[in-house]
Amino acid sequence: MLAGLFLGWLFFHSPKMVKDEHDHSKEEGKHDIWTCSMDPQVRKDAPGKCPICGMDLILLNQSSSAILDSNAIHFSADAAALANVATSVVSRQQPVKEVRLYGKVQADERLLQNQVAHIGGRIDKLLVNFTGESVRKGQLLAMIYSPDLITAQQELIEAAKSKQTQPEIYHAAMEKLMQWMLTDRQIAQIEKSGKVKTNFEVYSNTSGIVTARRVNTGDHVSEGSVLYDIANLSSIWVLFDAYESDLPFLKVGNTISFTLQALPGTNFSAKIQFIDPVIDPVNRVAKVRVEVSNGGGKLKPEMFATGVVKANLNEFKDKLVIPRSAVLWTGKRSIVYVKQPDTQEVNFKMREIDLGPMLGNSYVVLGGLTDGEEIVTDGTFSVDAAAQLAGKPSMMNR
Repeated sequence: MLAGLFLGWLFFHSPKMVKDEHDHSKEEGKHDIWTCSMDPQVRKDAPGKCPICGMDLILLNQSSSAILDSNAIHFSADAAALANVATSVVSRQQPVKEVRLYGKVQADERLLQNQVAHIGGRIDKLLVNFTGESVRKGQLLAMIYSPDLITAQQELIEAAKSKQTQPEIYHAAMEKLMQWMLTDRQIAQIEKSGKVKTNFEVYSNTSGIVTARRVNTGDHVSEGSVLYDIANLSSIWVLFDAYESDLPFLKVGNTISFTLQALPGTNFSAKIQFIDPVIDPVNRVAKVRVEVSNGGGKLKPEMFATGVVKANLNEFKDKLVIPRSAVLWTGKRSIVYVKQPDTQEVNFKMREIDLGPMLGNSYVVLGGLTDGEEIVTDGTFSVDAAAQLAGKPSMMNR
């Protein structure tokens, strides 16, 4: 019986179950998290589609530490790359304001002249008949028939016969002809020939282009009447329009680099000679003038010009300068996104800054940033959109 009991216990006894005390809590903390590259606030424990934008979710790298600042927005490295987010370090620079101006080529007012008739009479002949014709100084322009000139010539011829005995009358007759702009050579020819000339020659007193013809053959003119308008285009003006906001950055002596639509690929450069002290009440601009030599005649009045002035802003010397793309402007506030330092993750935090003048594609920063900080310069709207969706401080939410 004892042997039977022993064999029964031996065959039918089951050993005590060892309790599995394996800890699964650590594995529960290692579940993968999937997020959206455009909407980082989306968190899923399995791959799929983003419920906001429909993009494929990407695996979130959880090897780094948690966000240190609750107001910062977190971007994974993959999400930042897909959103084209780029950053740059803030630095101090010499601010250079780029002012763009538009204007036209004009004739130099100092080189405009009117060709007038120095004696009254009838236009018998015009030798320059159309606007735009080139004339040179001393060129014969017109012939005038003048009864007064005929009488004055007769007086000179008679006075010349007695100039030894009555020199006063002779000199008076010569002076009368000289007042009518006859040259000494013409007067000497009249006296020598003893013949009266019926026509008076009108010679050009300058070289240039005829911009207006004001008389026709057969017209009667009085002394001082304008026959032609002549412009000397050997030197021209370029008049640019400067708005009120641009005037503080423009000074006489600044260099303007400009191009002409009619001459693509050719660059010109000149210094500002004059800035109009009065604002035009209609278009609210002041004229800025430069002078350019035009020996080849390539520059013609009324050509359109585009100029650029690079003005050094010495009052903002050694100030911080940031790209224009880094700034989000709400109308009242100017904000940037600053990368959080000393973190392994990509974290950005909104910050309000004070802006100075705009320098073309950049801004001067008066306050809110320090030298060496890293800010978002590309993809700023993507970062701000993520902050808005996550309920963090953003452009629209303080």
